[in-house]
Amino acid sequence: MTPEQFLAAKASEAVKAIYGASVEASAMQVSVTRKEFEGDFTLVVFPLLRVTRQSPDATGAAIGDWLVANCPEVSAYNSVKGFLNLSLSNVYWREALAAIAGDPAFGQLPATGRRVMVEFSSPNTNKPLHLGHIRNNLLGASVSDLLKAAGDEVIKATLVNDRGVHICKSMYAWQQRFDGATPESTGKKGDHLVGDCYVEYARMEKEDPSAIDKVHEMLVKWEEGDPAVRALWEMMNGWVFAGFEQTYKALGITFDRTYYEHETYLLGKELVQRGLDMGVFVKDPDGSVWCDLTADGLDRKLLLRSDGTSVYITQDLGTAERRFSEYRLDSHIYVVGDEQNYHFQVLKLILKKLGFDWADQIFHLSYGMVELPEGKMKSREGTVVDADDLIEKMYEEAKATSEESGKLDGISDEEKERLYRQIGLGALKYFILKVDPKKKMLFNPKESIDFNGNTGPFIQYTHARICSILRKAGERGLTSALNPAVELSPKEVRLVKILGAYPQKVAEAAAAFSPAVIANYGYDLAKEFNQYYHETPILKEPDEEVLKMRLELISTLAGVLRRGMKILGIDLPDRM
Repeated sequence: MTPEQFLAAKASEAVKAIYGASVEASAMQVSVTRKEFEGDFTLVVFPLLRVTRQSPDATGAAIGDWLVANCPEVSAYNSVKGFLNLSLSNVYWREALAAIAGDPAFGQLPATGRRVMVEFSSPNTNKPLHLGHIRNNLLGASVSDLLKAAGDEVIKATLVNDRGVHICKSMYAWQQRFDGATPESTGKKGDHLVGDCYVEYARMEKEDPSAIDKVHEMLVKWEEGDPAVRALWEMMNGWVFAGFEQTYKALGITFDRTYYEHETYLLGKELVQRGLDMGVFVKDPDGSVWCDLTADGLDRKLLLRSDGTSVYITQDLGTAERRFSEYRLDSHIYVVGDEQNYHFQVLKLILKKLGFDWADQIFHLSYGMVELPEGKMKSREGTVVDADDLIEKMYEEAKATSEESGKLDGISDEEKERLYRQIGLGALKYFILKVDPKKKMLFNPKESIDFNGNTGPFIQYTHARICSILRKAGERGLTSALNPAVELSPKEVRLVKILGAYPQKVAEAAAAFSPAVIANYGYDLAKEFNQYYHETPILKEPDEEVLKMRLELISTLAGVLRRGMKILGIDLPDRM
C-alpha cells in the first residue's frame, strides 16, 4: 500500500468517525505535498465539504486532529485553504521499510490479464546493426521488461526484413564486384561483408543508374522462386543472421518470436485481394494496387507494384493480422523510429478499412534518432557506426577510465575483463535509456562512462560500494535487522520515501512506455544513498541495533537498484 493509499484509507475512517458519513478511500485526493509547504502528503478537503458542511479550514483541522490522535503513523498536520498537509511519523516509515525489505517481489505490480506483443529490432539483412538499431533494441527490450513489471504478459517479437529491393541490391553488388568473397575468405563478420556490398551498390548506381533495373529483375525472379537467385539469397542471409546473433548476444537481446518477411509478405497479398474484393482498394491500369486515403486527409498508398511485387506495408498488414489471430493480443507495440510515423498512421487506417477493430490496439512507440557529435549517419554512404564497433569502443572507454581512476586495483585480470564489459555496456544502455524515447539524442561514448553524474557506471559503483559495506559487515559477524524501537534519521526517512516510490515509478514508466523514468529514478536513489553514506557512519556506528537497521536499509536499497536496472538490462557488479 502506498502512503497515498494509506492516508486515503485513514481519512475515510476520520470522516466516518467525525461526521458519520461514508466516503470511499478511492474518492480521497491525496498527493505529495508541494515543496513550499510543510508536510509529506496533502489531502484535498474541498470534495468533502458537502459531507462536513463546514468551512475548508474547519474541516481540515477536524480531520487533522482526529488523525494525529488516532493514527500513530501521522505526527502533525497543517491546514491551508482547503489543503490538509500531513506529516508521517517515524512509526510509519519504519513500518514502510520493513514492508519493502520483507517483499522479495517489491515493485512487481499485480497481473493485469493483458497480453501485449512488443516488436523491435526488425533489421534488414543488407547491413550490420548500427547505433540506431542499438537504441531500438535497448528500448524494445526495456519496454518489454517494464510492461512485465507492470503486470502484463509480454511477447517480444522481431520481424526480419529478409527480402525486397534493398536485399537484392546487396546481392547484385556481390555478384558483380566481390569475386566470390565470403566471411571466411575476408575474415569479416557476415553482416559486415553484406553491408559492404550494400555500400558498393550505391556507388554502382551512381556510375550506372540502370543498375536498379537489374535489381528489380532479381526481385521478380526471387518472387518466382528462381533457384539461383534463391540460393544466393539464402547464402547471404545466412551470413547476416550469424552476424546478428553475435551482436544480440553481446547486447543481451533475446526474442520470444521471430518472423521473417519472406514468410509473411504473401499474407499481405491475401489481404490485398480481400481489399480489392471489398472495394477498399483499387487496381490501376498498369496492374498496381492502391488504397485511396485522400478522403482521410492522407495520400494514395501503394500496396502492390505493377509487376505484382509487394511493398513494405503489404507484409505489415499480413503480419499484424496473423499476430492478433495467433496470440489474441490486447495490444501490439511497434518500436520504430519517428521517421515512420506516417507509415503506422496509414497501417492502422487501412486495417480499420479492412474491418479489423483491433487496429485501435496498435501503438507506434515512436522514438527520436540517435546522432553522434559528428552528425547524422547514412547506411548507403557507409557513415554509420556499427553496433559491434560501438560495443568494442565502450569496452575500451571503460577499461581506460577504470585504469585511470584506479578503482579496480587488486582485482584479478579475468574479473577486470568481465567488469570492463559490464561497465561499458552499462554505460551505453543507461546513456541511451535515460533519455525520453520521444526525444532525439546525441550519444557521446566518453561522457557516458563517467563514474560521476547521471551515468550507468555511477549507479554500478554505488551498488558495488553497498556490497563492499555488507561484505565487511559479514566478515565482522554483523547481521542486518529492523528493531521497531530504533528511530530513523531524517536522511534515512528520505531514503525510505524514495524506495517506497519505486512501484509508482514502474507504473508511471509503463504507462508512458518510457524506461527513462526508471533510469532517472535509479540515479536519484543512488545519489541520495551517496549523500547518506558520506554523512552517516554505518560500520562505525556504536549502537548495534542502529547498525543492524542501517545494514538492512542499504541492503534493501541495493535490491531495489538491482530490480530497476534489470528492467534496463544493466548488470550491477558486486565489486568495482
